[in-house]
Amino acid sequence: MRAFVPLLPPECSKPDFMKSPFDKFQEETLKSLANQVSASLGTSVILPASGWAAMLRGLRGDCPRCGGARLFLRFLKPIPLCPRCGQDWTLQQADDFPAYVSILMTGHLMAPLIITLIRETDLSVPAVMAIVVSLALILMIGMLQPAKGAIIALQWWFGMHGFRKERLGAILDETEA
Repeated sequence: MRAFVPLLPPECSKPDFMKSPFDKFQEETLKSLANQVSASLGTSVILPASGWAAMLRGLRGDCPRCGGARLFLRFLKPIPLCPRCGQDWTLQQADDFPAYVSILMTGHLMAPLIITLIRETDLSVPAVMAIVVSLALILMIGMLQPAKGAIIALQWWFGMHGFRKERLGAILDETEA
C-alpha cells in the first residue's frame, strides 16, 4: 500500500513556523541601525579607561565601548550593532550568568531585611512572606538588565567570545603612528 503524498503546486511552500510577526519589525530596525552606523562612524570613540568604567557603562545600559548609545534593544536583548561606534554585540554570550548574579545579589540584600523583619516586628508569617517574596522578585528582575550589561562589558573588555580587545592607550598609539 502506498502512502498518501499531497502534491503542492511549486509556488506553495511549507510555512515557516520559526518566523514571528515581529521579525519584519526587527529587520527594519536592523537596517535603520546599519544606516545610522554608516552615517556616524566618522565620529571619534572615547574608550573606557578601565574594566570598571566599561562595567559602569554596561550597568547603566549604555554601550561599553563608546558610552554614547543604548546597549539594549528590549529588556534583555542587546542591540546587534551600536549606532554610534559600530561595535557588533551579537558576539556576547552572557547566557544565564546575569540571572546567577541577580539571585546572588538579591540574597545578600534580602538576608539582613528578613532577619530584621523576623526579630524586630510582630508581623504574621504570611505578612512576612508577602513582603519578602514581592521584594525579592522586584530586586531580581530589577537587577537582571544591569547585571547583563556589566557582564557584556566584561566580555568585551577582556576580548572574550570573539570581541577584539581594545584599550585606550593602544588606540592612541595607533593614531600617533
